[in-house]
Amino acid sequence: MSENHRLSLHEITKNYEGKPLLNGISFEVNSGEVLCLLGRSGSGKSTLLRIIAGIENADSGSVLWDDEDLSGTPTHLRHFGLMFQDYALFPHRNVAENVAFGLRMQKIDSAEIDRRVLAALEQVNMVKFGDRRVTDLSGGEQQRVALARALAPAPRLLMLDEPLAALDRALREQLQQELREVLQRTGIPAIYVTHDQEEALALGDRMALLNEGQIVQIGSPDVFYRWPKNLWVAQFLAMENVFSGQVVKTVPLQVQTAIGLLHASTASGSNLTSGDQVTLVITPAADFTLLNGEQINLVKGVCRDCLFMGEYYQITLSLQGGQNFVFRSNHAVNKGVEIPFCLPVENVICLK
Repeated sequence: MSENHRLSLHEITKNYEGKPLLNGISFEVNSGEVLCLLGRSGSGKSTLLRIIAGIENADSGSVLWDDEDLSGTPTHLRHFGLMFQDYALFPHRNVAENVAFGLRMQKIDSAEIDRRVLAALEQVNMVKFGDRRVTDLSGGEQQRVALARALAPAPRLLMLDEPLAALDRALREQLQQELREVLQRTGIPAIYVTHDQEEALALGDRMALLNEGQIVQIGSPDVFYRWPKNLWVAQFLAMENVFSGQVVKTVPLQVQTAIGLLHASTASGSNLTSGDQVTLVITPAADFTLLNGEQINLVKGVCRDCLFMGEYYQITLSLQGGQNFVFRSNHAVNKGVEIPFCLPVENVICLK
């Protein structure tokens, strides 16, 4: 897709039963970009998709495509594709007929429909399944058919509402990669709704985290992990190592905590002074058990538990003061053994 297009949302609000469900939502999605809209169940993610699609109306705010306000444009003229969590396939139609359904609604001639159906099935590796009944397909195969149906009309924006939620983990991970490849190949801008942070990290060029009707943080996945905006974001991303402390020095930043004096990092522009009460979040590192040569942020803990998780070991240490520290390691640690480890300064994030 050579042309550049942009979806823009400006201050979208929506109330539900007298309470704000969406409160001033603004963001953009550009051509070739996958934006993962991330949040807990009930945070308004699906409602926001329905507003973009024109299925529901916002109480205020605007949805624009290339700076054109879509408020007066009905759903079928927006040329957006929407893929639902339950796939919404027609059980009495075969695979090809399901993919062709939206095209027939547009009154496209039969030859063009056949061409587009074949192209869409090729994109999801389902060409050989055209005559198959959808009720005879596995969950993963049905997911591919639903994606082909969304792609067949060549939408200018694709929206996916938790399409992998009903699948088991192994199949979900496989289809995440396939989805990513299809979206990159087509260049269609996409909004992918999920409550699963690992899924968002795997699929998104950018993530927008929704909480209590507002975008709490938006940016690339690495920025989320490198610089969570606040404690809620860090805990949503399963960063469970959190320590309270007091700033004793600002250059370099040093914070006194129950587990000792720690050198920390903070976002540029943060206004910290000595004596400030702060929260430290320890973001994931490759392997905390590897000591660095400088011995900065040296901490000791006794191993309480060591779980083999397949690709890594999850180690739980008991630190001085009784606080736990949980991290991933490439190496097993015996229970009861005291180990020293260093917290890399770049992984100790100071939140005021």
